[in-house]
Amino acid sequence: MTAPSKTSVSPADPSPHVAAAHDKILIVDFGSQVTQLIARRVREEGVYSEIVPFNKAEAAFAEMKPKAVILSGGPASVLDDNAPSAPLSILTAGVPVLGICYGEQTMAQQLGGTVEAGHHREFGRAAIEITDTCALFDGVWEVGGKYDVWMSHGDRVTKMPDGFRAVAKAPGSPISIIADDIRKFYAMQFHPEVAHTPDGAKLIRNFVRNIAGFAGDWTMRAFREEAIEKIRAQVGKGKVICGLSGGVDSAVAAVLIHEAIGDQLTCVFVDHGMLRKDEAKTVVDLFRHHYNIPLVHVDASKTFLGELEGVTDPEVKRKTIGRLFIDVFDAEAKKIGGADFLAQGTLYPDVIESVSFTGGPSVTIKSHHNVGGLPARMNMKLVEPLRELFKDEVRDLGRELGLPDIFVGRHPFPGPGLAIRCPGEITREKLDILREADAVYIDQIRKADLYDTIWQAFAVLLPVKTVGVMGDGRTYEYVVGLRAVTSTDGMTADFYAFDMKFLGETATRIINEVKGVNRVVYDITSKPPGTIEWE
Repeated sequence: MTAPSKTSVSPADPSPHVAAAHDKILIVDFGSQVTQLIARRVREEGVYSEIVPFNKAEAAFAEMKPKAVILSGGPASVLDDNAPSAPLSILTAGVPVLGICYGEQTMAQQLGGTVEAGHHREFGRAAIEITDTCALFDGVWEVGGKYDVWMSHGDRVTKMPDGFRAVAKAPGSPISIIADDIRKFYAMQFHPEVAHTPDGAKLIRNFVRNIAGFAGDWTMRAFREEAIEKIRAQVGKGKVICGLSGGVDSAVAAVLIHEAIGDQLTCVFVDHGMLRKDEAKTVVDLFRHHYNIPLVHVDASKTFLGELEGVTDPEVKRKTIGRLFIDVFDAEAKKIGGADFLAQGTLYPDVIESVSFTGGPSVTIKSHHNVGGLPARMNMKLVEPLRELFKDEVRDLGRELGLPDIFVGRHPFPGPGLAIRCPGEITREKLDILREADAVYIDQIRKADLYDTIWQAFAVLLPVKTVGVMGDGRTYEYVVGLRAVTSTDGMTADFYAFDMKFLGETATRIINEVKGVNRVVYDITSKPPGTIEWE
């Protein structure tokens, strides 16, 4: 990732242009926490999907002209005053529609059915029984069979609209799946997009491929070719400056842009003093020696750490780092004779506009340092070739571009770096301790051949000291927290269940090899309720 400030004024056009030549699915978001998983399941079928809030769905449908629509779940009740609903233009457009949970309820109610509250509530795993054949079930479920699904609802459909038939039932929702085969409208009370519905991805596949008739031509090879054309059209003869953070996103963006415009691109790698061990050498070697991409390496650690002295609030840390990145980029752009564009590794999850059940913006959990545009004083436009992709798609694109697996497969690393893995005040001493502890931890994971199994792993230096005993002496030193999670897209995550022997050996190594640490703990929090990073 790169680092413009959140407090900037001219964001890039968020509308998708690279995907213009492909058939598309529009996903209408009613505020579900797992709406992005729907998009991922659709894209796994080689189909481009885009998420829009329900209150902007009508305009998006008209502009996007999708071949099918999916209505997401959400926390509201269709029985509430001013409850969110799907635009009637979508339901009368003649395209296939799939409703999920709240999406089923609003579809049923809007088309003349009945939804009621006060019945049996279902949250968690449930078994549904298939009562009739349906195109959604082809090759997946059979009539009379019972299958596990993930429910999350209080209301339920009690009367179907005209033209629909019930094809499945469950104890808490006698009308669990409804189908209108003529209009190709299908809806289900459960969530097929989550891993807790084992056959959910297959049901979505049947809707996408067999019912809606998508060919599945959304590939990284096609994306690469189209993105290169888009970059060339946008940039023309202009100069581009790209900020490298050491992470996968900015590296893939840089290689893609260099393939499009060659030496019109200059990369700037800013060492802000909060990188992982040997990070700078890895990045410089990759870009200068492997790809021969023009690279400016700036050691700005003194500036960053000086301004962060005494800062403890994580949002202030993020915004300070973002502001200083802008200053560095601005200075380096002037040194190379000016630049017309700033390239960023912004991803799709960073720019999706989520909504609350009331239709307003969702609560900001933490600011993203690379979303929001640029200060007017920079007089540059943004180039964001990855803003239509999820993280795993970026990795696929990196492999398509020929980046080495050891780099493409690296765990995510935040733009603010170790600053947000060091709660409390940041000092050089703390960062040095954290760097060494993190390096030992990752080395242990690699030696156990677990690195590629884990989505993200890192050490955190806690802002507390504890009493310990080493040899015959008393110590009073820092505590290191270890974090490792499994995930598919970073939106939800579970802690990785290391065996105790691994944790014991890792703790022993850290305490013995890293001066300043006498205690190690392991974080077993999932996301939600926690986030993956600590700040």
